[in-house]
Amino acid sequence: MKAVVYDRLGAAADVLRVVDLPRPEPGPGEVRVRVSFSGVNPTDWKSRSGATARPADEFQIPHHDGSGVIDAVGPGVDEDRVGQRVWVWMAAAGRRWGTAAEWTVVSDQQAVALPTGASLELGASLGVPAVTAHRCLFADGDVAGRTVLVAGGAGAVGHFAIQLARHAGARVVTTVSSAAKAELARAAGADLVVNYREPDVLERIRAFTEQVDRVVEVNLAANLSLDLGLSGPGTVVSVYAANHGAADPELPIRACMGANVVLRFVLLYGVPIADLLRGVTAVSAALEAGALTELPVHRFPLEECAAAQDAVQSGAVGKVLLDVG
Repeated sequence: MKAVVYDRLGAAADVLRVVDLPRPEPGPGEVRVRVSFSGVNPTDWKSRSGATARPADEFQIPHHDGSGVIDAVGPGVDEDRVGQRVWVWMAAAGRRWGTAAEWTVVSDQQAVALPTGASLELGASLGVPAVTAHRCLFADGDVAGRTVLVAGGAGAVGHFAIQLARHAGARVVTTVSSAAKAELARAAGADLVVNYREPDVLERIRAFTEQVDRVVEVNLAANLSLDLGLSGPGTVVSVYAANHGAADPELPIRACMGANVVLRFVLLYGVPIADLLRGVTAVSAALEAGALTELPVHRFPLEECAAAQDAVQSGAVGKVLLDVG
C-alpha cells in the first residue's frame, strides 16, 4: 500500500515521504479501514516537527483522524462491520498506523459508524477537533441553558464547540479575527459573533451576557483578560492549545480568585479512555442528529502530505484533508 511515513523529525518537505508498505492486518479487537480521507490537525505537524515530539516505532505514519470503509476485522470483532462506513479517531496515538495511508488498523472502538447522511469529508474532520471540543464543554457538567464563549469560532475545534454547545441547549458567543471567519461562525450557529480586533469587545459581549459559564480557549495568553472579565463563580475556562514558541501567560492570581474561576487544561493524549469514549459517543449522537456540519475543505493528494501539513501550520481557514481514496 502507499503510505506517508517519517522516521526522523524536521520540516515536512525534509522528512515526509511516500513509500510502499505491506498492508496491515487487524489483530484481536481491531478493524482495518480502507482510508478515503485523512484529516490533518495542528498536533500532526507539531509531532512531526519535534515541537511536541513523541517516540516513533521505527517509522510513523502521521495523522490521527480519517474516514473510510472497514474491509477486514480481527478476532473478536463482529464480521458484520465489514463494509461499514466509519470515521476514525486518534489512529496514531501510541501506534505507527496513522491515517495518511491507503489502509490503517485501529481498535474496534476507534472506527465509529458514519450515518448515511454524513459525508466522508465530514467524518474525517471530526476526531481530535470534535472530541477536544466535547471535553472542553462537558468535562464539568451539562451546558443546557448556559452561555458558552468559544475563542476562535472559525477553527475546527471552535466550529464543533459551537455546534455541540448549541445541540446541548447552550447559547454561544464566539470571537473571530475577520469578516470571512465571522460568516463561518454564524453558519456554525453562534448566537453572537464578535471580531476581537475591533474595539469594545468586552462591552459588546457584556451587552449579550454579564457572565459566561464555559470558555473554550485557543489562546490563553492573548485572551485571559477578556475571559476573566466575563467570568464569575462557576465559570470554567478550558484551554486546549498553546502557541508553539510563544511565551506562557502570567497568571493574575488575585483576579482569578476574585472571579472564582476554574482553569482546565485539555490534551486528549492524557484523557482517560472512558472520558474519550463518552466524547466519541456524544459526537456520534450529534452527527446522527444532523447537528454537525463541514467546514470549507482544502483537499491534497496523498503525495502532497507535506504541503497539507504546511497549510495547517500556516493557519489555513477550514479543514485540510488528504484525499486518499
